[in-house]
Amino acid sequence: MVLADIGIRISNALKKMTNSTVINNEVIDEMLKEISNALVTADVSLKMVIELTNNLKKALDLDSMASGHNKRMIIRKAVFEELCKLLDPKIQPYKPVRGKVNIVVFVGLQGNGKTTTVSKYAYYYKRKGWRPVLLCVDTFRAGAFDQLMQNAAAAKVHFYGNRTERDPVRLAKEGIERLKADPEMFDLIIVDTSGRHKQEGDLFEEMKQIVKAINPNQIVLVMDGSMGQMAYDQAKAFKEAVKVGAVIVTKMDGHAKGGGALSAVAATQSPIIFLGTGERLENLEEFEAAPFVSKLLGLGDWKGLIDILKTSTANDERSKNLNKRIQAGKYSLRDLYDQFETILNMGPISQLMDKLPGIGQISQAKGEESNKKFKNYIVIMDSMTDEELDVPKIINQSRIARIARGSGRSIKEVNEVLMQHKTFEKIVCSGITNKFKSGYGNIGASQRMAKLIPQNVLQQVGGLSGINNIMKQMGGNLKDMF
Repeated sequence: MVLADIGIRISNALKKMTNSTVINNEVIDEMLKEISNALVTADVSLKMVIELTNNLKKALDLDSMASGHNKRMIIRKAVFEELCKLLDPKIQPYKPVRGKVNIVVFVGLQGNGKTTTVSKYAYYYKRKGWRPVLLCVDTFRAGAFDQLMQNAAAAKVHFYGNRTERDPVRLAKEGIERLKADPEMFDLIIVDTSGRHKQEGDLFEEMKQIVKAINPNQIVLVMDGSMGQMAYDQAKAFKEAVKVGAVIVTKMDGHAKGGGALSAVAATQSPIIFLGTGERLENLEEFEAAPFVSKLLGLGDWKGLIDILKTSTANDERSKNLNKRIQAGKYSLRDLYDQFETILNMGPISQLMDKLPGIGQISQAKGEESNKKFKNYIVIMDSMTDEELDVPKIINQSRIARIARGSGRSIKEVNEVLMQHKTFEKIVCSGITNKFKSGYGNIGASQRMAKLIPQNVLQQVGGLSGINNIMKQMGGNLKDMF
């Protein structure tokens, strides 16, 4: 049973309580029993489960609830808050600072996914406008140099290392000195250190010497989420050896023990900053207790969704130009091309859908299928002339056949692209523009959000009316984010 299934069990327990005709102590006890069983299944320690249950019993004293209060809402809120407390040590980790060179050292046992995570971390910050560089000081594992260099190339970030130097401390010190020499070139130096198969003196001594030599701003511990409660001892040992300031938990894409690992790490007062949810560079998600619990219970992760949308469209000159054209009642295939690229820049479709309430996770295969379709559409539009992209109405049957041959796609797919354009054009240049006189740049948040969400996703949440309902449920808090 994977972690998502645990969330479904807890969510079902809450729904059962909500649907009860009468809310009494028996109903609450049954709900708490189901939640406790789900957490134990997720490998959360029995001590923590008992503590959570006792806290909920105190908070859910029906006799102390004033008459007229919405007991169901109070109960749901209390469960949500206690689950957040279970995962949140309330400690703020270091965040890279603009205008200076930030040094972040990664540590962890071999096999926990450290080198892959280092690359994802660099890719994450590169997309946010940072200038990261990967520094390899792992001289213990054969192939570490080549793996990190290949990962850096895939992430399109700079790499520094030395095949011949066998002293990791000297390598780290010399590497930092060279990379810091030109602060205009790099502002985030990410150091990948050696790992071992187990916690041992050599590993900890090497870490201490490297940390002393380069004095990093942050030390990040990478841990395997499948180890469950055993994560507590590992996190504690690393924190005692070096000043670990944050933790990234990997392999969170298919393990029921993930809940145990997260709660165990939190119990060591270690702030979790990211979760590794797959092998791709994009599969690194920011961790915050409240959005995580919300997504776990099927309520969606709105903060994560908004971050994806804002990152994909921030400082995009094309978006500004699109606003102007739509205000003038114009929407071309070139505009559709730009929007498809924006969608692809958000990462896998499955990652986007996973953050929407009421949809849940879709398989990676389906996500890849959707991404592939968008890429095929872009290939088709690459085979069009400038005139066709700017004036779609001139595309007749003979042009469609030529475009299909030139792109290596079928006539049916070319027609799909043209149909997609007509659908988008109708939305952005008719009803919405007429209703909101000042144009796309000033229409409501729900309309802006609907434009950015892929059509197959939009349909599953009930279209524009579904987005409006979601906005109401959020109390309008999303309005200022678009």
